[in-house]
Amino acid sequence: MSDLPILIFDVNETLLDLDTLAPHFERMFGRRAAMREWFAQLILYSQALTLAGDYIPFGALGGAVLTMLGAIHGKRITEDDLAQVKAAIAAMPPHGDVAPALAKLRDAGFRMATLTNNPRDTCIAQLERARLMPFFEQNFSIDDTVKRYKPAPETYRAVEQALGVAPRRLCLIACHTWDTLGAAAAGWGSALILRPDNAALPAGPQPDIIGADLHEIAAALLAMYK
Repeated sequence: MSDLPILIFDVNETLLDLDTLAPHFERMFGRRAAMREWFAQLILYSQALTLAGDYIPFGALGGAVLTMLGAIHGKRITEDDLAQVKAAIAAMPPHGDVAPALAKLRDAGFRMATLTNNPRDTCIAQLERARLMPFFEQNFSIDDTVKRYKPAPETYRAVEQALGVAPRRLCLIACHTWDTLGAAAAGWGSALILRPDNAALPAGPQPDIIGADLHEIAAALLAMYK
C-alpha cells in the first residue's frame, strides 16, 4: 500500500537489549543499577553537547561518561573496563519480540530503516551480529550527517531529505520518550515501546501508539493500515 508510513527505528534498547550490559556495571560499581545511571548520564550529556553546539562521537562520549561516573563514586575505571563495555555494546542481542515483529511488518509491506546516535559502522555491526540487517533498507546515523544528537530537529530532517519524503510519511519507533518527543516536533508519527525502566511522559506531545513490546506496536500499525 502506497500510504504506509516508512518506519524509522531507534536501535539501542529499542531493538537491542541494553540490560545485557548490567553485569559489567555490577563488576565495576557493585550494583547493576549503575548501568541505568550511566545510560541516563550519557543521554543527558549527548543532548548538552548538542545544545552547546559541540559534538563528540557517541562511543567516545560513552567512555568519558563512564570515567566520570567512576570519579563520582570513587571507582577507578581502567582501559580494560572501557574495552569490555565497548565489546558488550557491540554484542547486545535483540529483544525476543524484535525479529518476529519486524518480519510481520515487512511482510505487510512496510519499508523500514534505523536512526541512531551511534556511528553508522557501529550500528551496522550491531545489527549484523543480531541478524536484523535484512529488515532495514537504510541505516541513518547522526555521525554521518548533522552531528547533532537526537532529539535535535536536524536529525529527523536529515532522514526526510535522504528519503525524499514529507514528515507525515515517517513514523519513529523507539522506547525513549525524548526520542518520540523529537519525532512529534518534527511532524512525524511515533510509537513508544515500554521497555523495562521506560515509561510514557504525561506531558508534551503523546506518541500515536504505545505498546508493551514490538508485537503490540506492530499489531496496532497493521490495524491502522489494513
